[in-house]
Amino acid sequence: MDRPLTVGISGASGLIYAVRTLKYLLEANLTVDVVASKASFMVWQAENGITMPADPDHQAKFWRDQAGVPEKGILRCHRWGDVGAGIASGSYRTKGMLVIPCSMSTVAKIANGLSSDLLERAADVSIKEGRKVVIVPRETPFSLIHLRNLTQLAEVGVKIVPAIPAWYHQPQTIHDLVDFVVARALDQFEIDCVPLKRWKEEAASQKSE
Repeated sequence: MDRPLTVGISGASGLIYAVRTLKYLLEANLTVDVVASKASFMVWQAENGITMPADPDHQAKFWRDQAGVPEKGILRCHRWGDVGAGIASGSYRTKGMLVIPCSMSTVAKIANGLSSDLLERAADVSIKEGRKVVIVPRETPFSLIHLRNLTQLAEVGVKIVPAIPAWYHQPQTIHDLVDFVVARALDQFEIDCVPLKRWKEEAASQKSE
């Protein structure tokens, strides 16, 4: 059985990154464990004017509705305070963990080994087990404290994929910009499920023909 990917959704602005990530993972029929932090509920309400349900089953339907993927893939949601969930244990084998978007508060707690909720505990477990951990920080500007915390994570092997899109793929919509970041984050897990015009991809293809 293919191992699941843990997706943490923190209270940073830009929850559209999480929605697009879940869309492509589910469309690819992958298995995803989701934990949304307590702060993400408030941010979702502020950004979208919609209340995110806390009940795991209702939340799974909520994310599927937002992503527009009603049936494909396997989606398991966990309460932010449920530190007894499977993803809180090193014996629960996963592909690793992606935190998208990642707030600076979450960066600081993960960098310093604090596990005050399930998202932070799952990240701590993934790091200690030597699994791939990728964070997508969404903040600007970065303070020196932020940069030091990010450096501390990078030093233990966490991949930092800032929410900074490129333009060489000629984006036409906000989704195009968001999808670039999502694709680069999933690249770190060798998951290629986001349609993306990559750098010089077409030119290389024409040259080989």
